[in-house]
Order: sequence, then structure tokens, then C-alpha cells
Amino acid sequence: MSGDAGSPGGWPAVGYEDVPWTLPPELEGRVAITDVVRLEARPYRAAIAPTIADLDPYRHLTAARADDVASAAAEISAFDRDVAHLPVPMPAVLLRTESASSSQIEHLTANARNLATAALGLRAGENAAAVADNAAAMRRAIDMAGPLNRDQILAIHATLLRRGDPEIAGRFRSGPVWIGRPDLSPHGADFIPPRWERIEGSIGDLVAFAARRDMNGLVQAALAHAQFETIHPFSDGNGRTGRAIVHSILHATGFARHTTVPVSSGLLGDTGGYVRALTSFREGDIDPIVATFAGAARRAVANGRQLAADTAAIHEEWQQVIRARRDSGAWRLADHLFAQPVVTSAYVEQFLGSSRQGAFNAIATLVTAGALHQGSADRRNQVWQARDVLDAMDAFAARAARRELR
Repeated sequence: MSGDAGSPGGWPAVGYEDVPWTLPPELEGRVAITDVVRLEARPYRAAIAPTIADLDPYRHLTAARADDVASAAAEISAFDRDVAHLPVPMPAVLLRTESASSSQIEHLTANARNLATAALGLRAGENAAAVADNAAAMRRAIDMAGPLNRDQILAIHATLLRRGDPEIAGRFRSGPVWIGRPDLSPHGADFIPPRWERIEGSIGDLVAFAARRDMNGLVQAALAHAQFETIHPFSDGNGRTGRAIVHSILHATGFARHTTVPVSSGLLGDTGGYVRALTSFREGDIDPIVATFAGAARRAVANGRQLAADTAAIHEEWQQVIRARRDSGAWRLADHLFAQPVVTSAYVEQFLGSSRQGAFNAIATLVTAGALHQGSADRRNQVWQARDVLDAMDAFAARAARRELR
């Protein structure tokens, strides 16, 4: 066992320990006996996450970096206040776009139409269903009261993988995982997280760090996220769960009380830099991950403001063309289309609490105005789409993927 305190940025680096390797039972008979002997003859090097609960991040950040991240956090707070008063439900819009960006970092892509379709429980492909579950996991992270704790982390993960992988959903892993190319064993992997027996202790230390209120919330979110990814407590879904935790902390610390600031969309433009920053964190330098989150926050706010302007313009245009009383079912549905831009008649009936005919009347009014368009000719599964809203969401996603966005 070894440790590396006092590395480049002064933050404690991960330590390492040798762990015996035994071929998992499911691979027995599929691997040549010579490979089994070779692999089991040598241990692998697993990380040991440092204890961070009581560390002072500001002792390891330059004054310029501390000012930079404070400025970025102030931009988050201003954005949070501004979008809360818009005439469209921006928190729901941003939550969905953020879940899509976080999922895209893991190479799970779905356009706005498929994601909205999956949110209805309709078939739209495996990726769209996974992204919809990620949105639900983020919603759960934000809605949880009080500081982050162990049970909340498990609940977020359970929501994320409830359909995709229910056998591991909401359960810490009970074996090794590794990041990198090897298939048969962790030998030669890019990074091998701590052995599973250390997870409970490391998570306890992490939630103690997240419960503190003596630092900037964006600094705390960045470091808690990097520590979580280092622990890698789950067999799958660590990245998406870790980014949901970011929103839990930003909400709990008061920097984003009203909406979801799409930080993942800011990370998406430079995933290579994001991965390098996580590596630097593990080597004992926290400056890159804090800088990465400050930059991501600024890009997210810029992109989010553009999306807010686009949706507000759509809403203003609808005001000119929708021929219905402002308190009508048609307008209630129109406002809701920003949160759920694909609907069925059954969904509209339930949302409005109306009769079937009342739902069709509201839909027809919006179709006549051009706010809704028929998306399927199948009468049994007929859907309608708010194309302008979907286009605005897809434009947000396209901007997020461009690194030059500022």
C-alpha cells in the first residue's frame, strides 16, 4: 500500500494497493488455461481514495482560480433567478436538455423528439429510454431535501437504472471495475477504482464533505463529483449519477434553487479536458477540475440563455396565433408543451383532467394555430409534436457539442 500526499497541487492524491485477481466464474471455460494462470499469478493495483471530508480546498487553489470560480457561480445564481420568471417552464426544459447532455458524455444520444416520446412511455429506442431515466434521476437528485447522503446516492442510481439494469440499480458494486481497454482483467487498465470493500467508508467521507457549507457551491460540486468518480461505487452508471450529484449540491447550497443549470452541456464541448481534469484530481491537483467546472458553468449559462430566448420567442409567437381564452385548456396545454413537447390524446386528457373530447378540442386548436403537428398516422398510437420547441432543444444540443461556445 502506498500514498502520494503533497503532489503537484498539494491535494492528497490517490494511494494504491495490490489486490489479488481471480478470474470471475462467468469467464471460466472461455479463457485458455495459460491465460488464466498468467492473469491470476499477479495482483492488480487498485486505487485508495483519499479522505477529503475536512480538507480546505482554498489552500490548494490559486487566488485567481478562486475568484474565477466565484464569478462563474455568481453567473449560475443570476441565471437561476432570471429563468424562474420566464413565461415558459424553463426548469423542465433545462432538466431534459441537461439529462441529454450528461447521457451524451457516455455516448448515449437521443434527439429531443425521441426523448419526449420515451418520457410518455412510448417506444423510441433504448438510448431515448435511458436518457429519459437519466432525467428522472436528476429530478430526484434535485428534489431531495437536505445535504447529500448515502441513501440519496443509492436512490438516484436506482432511478437511473430501474429499467436498463434493475439487478444492479441502487446497489453498490460487490466486485472490481476498471476504466480502459482490458476485457478479461483489470491489468493494464487506465484507472482501477478502489476495491468494493472500501466503498462504504469512502462514500461516508464524501457525504461529510458534501454537507459542509464553508465553501463556494461550485467548488464543492466539482470536487465532490471528482471524488465520486474516483470511488466509482457502482458497476455502471457512475458518470451520470455523479453529474446528478452536482445538481443536488448546487441546489442544496443555494446556487440553483429554481432550475437545472445545464453544467453537463458545458462539459460536453470538451470531454477530453474533463477526463484529463479527473485524472489530475486523482494525482493531487484540484485546479483543473475546478477550472473545468467554472468553464462548463459559463458555457452552460450562455447556452441556457439562448435556449430561454428561443423558447420565449416561440411562446410570444403562439400568443399571436392561438385563438383561445388564456384560461382555456388549449393554452394550458400550449404552456405545458415546453416541458413535454410530444403528446398523445390520452396524455392530454389526463393532464387537463378533461373528457376525451375536451382533449381533442385543445389539440385541434393548437394544430390550427401551427403550434402542434401530427407526428404519426397510426390512429391507435397517434402523437402530436411541438416542432418549434423540439427544434430549439436540438439546437441547444448542437451548440453544447461545439467546444467554442462561450
